[in-house]
Amino acid sequence: MLHIVLFSPQIPPNTGNIGRMCTVTGCGLHLVEPIGFSLEEKQLRRAGLDYWQHLGVQLHQSEAAFLEYVQQRGGTLHGITTKADRPYTEIAVDDAREHFVLFGNEVAGLSDRLHQACGERRYRIPMGPAEYCRSLNLASSAAVVIYDILRRTGFPGMA
Repeated sequence: MLHIVLFSPQIPPNTGNIGRMCTVTGCGLHLVEPIGFSLEEKQLRRAGLDYWQHLGVQLHQSEAAFLEYVQQRGGTLHGITTKADRPYTEIAVDDAREHFVLFGNEVAGLSDRLHQACGERRYRIPMGPAEYCRSLNLASSAAVVIYDILRRTGFPGMA
């Protein structure tokens, strides 16, 4: 199974849009605290529309709790970061393990601890010169990466 993990998300509409994508793709959604908003926030629900009620969000109280969860499940962690050399198209998901694709927050990205936890499994989305823009929007980044993985695996369970 494929999981999207948001580390300390700060902008409700980004999380809402990603939640909606998780619902229509069958991906799990994990939120690692601290979160910069309430899960009851109107903007979050508006972005997720009526899909949000069908989404089983897993909330993790800390980085440590999340990393322990992944380890207990025998999962593989893949970090998406501007500080990686390899493109996201090299994410290997050709086994039966659970894969957790981790995105940092909109302000600071991934923490040092999460960078270390990902080890060599850190990937970037190729972009042009960063003169005026450091990265894509979080929801756009998640869509780019997840749909590429789903395409490469034959869109499992999707019509």
